[in-house]
Amino acid sequence: MLTFEVIVYNEKVRELLREGEHHKRFSDDWGDSHYIEIKAGDENSALAKVEMRYPERDGFVVEDISRA
Repeated sequence: MLTFEVIVYNEKVRELLREGEHHKRFSDDWGDSHYIEIKAGDENSALAKVEMRYPERDGFVVEDISRA
């Protein structure tokens, strides 16, 4: 298994914070980038794991992924 560092934020949270509002489900800190380590066999598998945990439909955006 390889370790990947993935940078994720939530676009919906960012938009609401710009408007002075708060997201109903996610804390304000999701407007900032989060650095998350994922163990996977390759980059595509790591990205798939991230997308399951932080789905795009909920506003999550993967900024970057790299080997840790």
